Amino acid sequence: MSDLAGRTALVTGAGRGIGAAIALGLAQAGADVAINYARSADAAAEVVAAIQALGRRAEAYQGDVSDYAQCEAMTASVLRDFGAVDILINNAGIASRGSAVVDTDPAEMERVVRTHAFGSFYVSQLIVPQMRAQPRGDVIMISSGAVLNNSARGGPYNMAKAAMEALAQTLAKEERPNGIHVNVVGPGLVDTEMGRRLVRATRGVQDIREIDATSPFGFVCQPEDIADMVVFLCSPQARYVTNQRIYVNGGGF
Repeated sequence: MSDLAGRTALVTGAGRGIGAAIALGLAQAGADVAINYARSADAAAEVVAAIQALGRRAEAYQGDVSDYAQCEAMTASVLRDFGAVDILINNAGIASRGSAVVDTDPAEMERVVRTHAFGSFYVSQLIVPQMRAQPRGDVIMISSGAVLNNSARGGPYNMAKAAMEALAQTLAKEERPNGIHVNVVGPGLVDTEMGRRLVRATRGVQDIREIDATSPFGFVCQPEDIADMVVFLCSPQARYVTNQRIYVNGGGF
C-alpha cells in the first residue's frame, strides 16, 4: 500500500499506544514520519526503528506540547530535517484523575486542557502555514468518545476534548480554501495503557481483554483500528472529506 508515498507526517504523542499505531500505519501506507514524544525516549526510538524497518524515514523529537516554546523548537527541527510536513496528527494527551468537578484541583484542569487543546492549537499554528504550499494537507485531531456522554468525574478530560473538537471545526472552515482537510477521530475504549488503567479503576478488571465478550464485535478496540481510520482520512479515497467527526467506538456502548 503506497497511498501516502511522498508525504510526510508529524504525529504528536507517538511514542506508544494510539500514537505509535498511527505512526506505523502511516508509514505502512508510504509516508515518512516525525515522531513526537514528551518523556518516553526509548519507546519513541522503538517506533522509529520499526518505521525504518519498513523502508520509510523516521526521526524522533522530544517536546511537551503543552509548552509553546517546546512546540516551536520541536516543529522547527522537524521542518528543518524533513523540509515540509503535509500530515499533522494531534494525538498527544493525558488522562484526568476521575474527580468530581467540585473536588478537581484547578492545576489538574489546566494541565489536561493545556495538553489536549492548547497543544493541538500550538502545533497546528506552527505547522499549518507551510502546509498551504503543499498539494494537499491533512490535520487530524485524536479526540475521544468521552465527548458524546461527558460522563461524571471526567471534567478536565471532557472539556479538553470538546475544545479540541471546536478547534478542528474552526480550522477546517478556515483552511479548506488552502486545500487542507481537518477531521476528528474519536476513539472509544482502546487497548492501551490509558484504557487498561481506566477499566481497572472503573470496572475492577485487571486484564482489559476479559471484556472482549461484552465489547462490540467481540473484542476491545485495538490501536490499529484507530490508525486504519486515520490512514483512510489522509488517503486519496478521502479527498472530499473534511470537517467530520468520526467516532471509532463500535457504535457506542
